[in-house]
Amino acid sequence: MNLSKTYTVHFLLLSVLLIVFLLLNISLGSVSIPLKEIFNSLFGYPVAKDSWETIIINYRLPKAITAMLVGSGLAISGLLMQTLFRNPLAGPFVLGISSGASLGVALLILGSSVFGGFFLVAIYSNWALAIAASAGSFLVLSAVIIAANRVRNTMSILIIGLMFGSLTSAVISVLAFFSEAEQIQQYLFWSFGSLGNLTWAELSVFGVIYLVGILGTFSVIKPLNSFLLGENYAKSLGINIKKSRNIILLITSILTGVITAFSGPIAFVGLAVPHIAKMIFSTSNHKILLPAVALIGAIILLICDSIAQLPTSEFTLPINAITSLFGAPVVIWLLIRKKKIYV
Repeated sequence: MNLSKTYTVHFLLLSVLLIVFLLLNISLGSVSIPLKEIFNSLFGYPVAKDSWETIIINYRLPKAITAMLVGSGLAISGLLMQTLFRNPLAGPFVLGISSGASLGVALLILGSSVFGGFFLVAIYSNWALAIAASAGSFLVLSAVIIAANRVRNTMSILIIGLMFGSLTSAVISVLAFFSEAEQIQQYLFWSFGSLGNLTWAELSVFGVIYLVGILGTFSVIKPLNSFLLGENYAKSLGINIKKSRNIILLITSILTGVITAFSGPIAFVGLAVPHIAKMIFSTSNHKILLPAVALIGAIILLICDSIAQLPTSEFTLPINAITSLFGAPVVIWLLIRKKKIYV
């Protein structure tokens, strides 16, 4: 079997798995819903119970779509960062964009104790957290882009991103010190990450911004492949290093920023999925890897969300805990088994 046929088989299997785990995710929860009723609801046929249709359309379907968007977006962002910095430990949050979003939310939630007034009223708005997180992400993005245009070494951008992360963490700690227990608890719950809080209107905004980021990745496939052999090699191919670097940073920032704004910071997926994809497909070609990581990221987050729902229970575990608890050992095992770190 040649490589193209092998890739086709892999993509078909991943597509089937995505559909299977999507249906499973919608079916499981505090109330188990038969697959037949899910198909009836999705295709406009009568459902045995009105409550089931309400649960599917208003809660579980938006949550499942959110999981797929978040998983694929984080996986693509992780792949972009690992390629740009040529570092297998780089993830979508290394630029400090997520930290900027966290700072925006912290200013809104924890600032209600310190500043009062508008902040106290705004935390009860459905869009307030997303707007605050987006504003924080944009401020850090602007600072990173400015820094990227002033330094020649790509690794310097990585260090600058980490410093922004440390700076925002320090500010959040100061805000927490002056805040009340209720506000600290609210911020802590947001930091756990959540996939089930979006309405269809919020999901539509999320989807449009996500699509902008995804479309941007098609313009950087050639630069990404050339960066694998270093910037000097990329220059020899006629790649504009500064322009390509800025586009990659912007795409990563858009995806990471919108995901953190609407779902909170979610760990593991962006760091681990690119390695899993490279192990499965045995290639470094981003024309193959970009759709591969998108599919695998979506599947993994659907699985993690299904576990987090604690089927037949009314409780839901933090998605962050599940992604790391079940995902990290799998990646460790795969890396030990392969005895190779993929870059």
